[in-house]
Amino acid sequence: MKQVIIAHLYPREMSIYGDSGNIRVLIQRLVWRGYEPLVKAVEIGKPFDFDEVDMVFGGGGQDRGQLLVGADLLRRGEALRTVAAGGVPMLLVCGLYQLFGREFTTNEGEIIPGIGIFDIVTTGSNLRMIGNIVVDSPYGRLVGFENHSGATVLGKDQAALGKVKKGYGNDPNSGREGAVSGNAIGTYLHGPILPKNPDLADYLILQAVKRKYGDTELAPLDNALELEAAKIAISRPQ
Repeated sequence: MKQVIIAHLYPREMSIYGDSGNIRVLIQRLVWRGYEPLVKAVEIGKPFDFDEVDMVFGGGGQDRGQLLVGADLLRRGEALRTVAAGGVPMLLVCGLYQLFGREFTTNEGEIIPGIGIFDIVTTGSNLRMIGNIVVDSPYGRLVGFENHSGATVLGKDQAALGKVKKGYGNDPNSGREGAVSGNAIGTYLHGPILPKNPDLADYLILQAVKRKYGDTELAPLDNALELEAAKIAISRPQ
């Protein structure tokens, strides 16, 4: 059986708002297609070899959680930048999306340096950007739930994940959500994001198995339940 190894960054500190559900989706969609998923947790201060992983996932957390993991993530920055450049698919949500940028300044003014996979800078604000969100993206119409006070600004050449149709996204004014660099995707969509957005989940999976095994297509799945959930979420007020 073909094994797919998923690195889960800081699951104890950075998995709020249901983000660990994204791992469950990846596991199940891999199993349904005959792959053997193996999830390995990346913990603060413990050695980890990113050269062996096929996917990377990291979720959201409060400022306190980001402060706890920030220094450890910096020590792993070179390894993560190397595998990102090598095409390993990554999904980073909210807090770790911010720390995969250049820096995050908390609302109290504390600066947490990032690892620079995305050309973004995030600054805490007094505005809580919370509610249902809908985004048009290359991976289809994405739906989720955002809850953040950090306002993220993209660098001049940094591609966004998509255009906001409902909600805030990266900040109150730009109309853009998330960031994409190679196969690394950053987003503010919680919920978690993948159960209601199966095309995005399959994109990540396909990039992983193409890179490792040369597989160029995935066996189709019945996504009727997932798409109905997305339809209901789209119809909800912000």
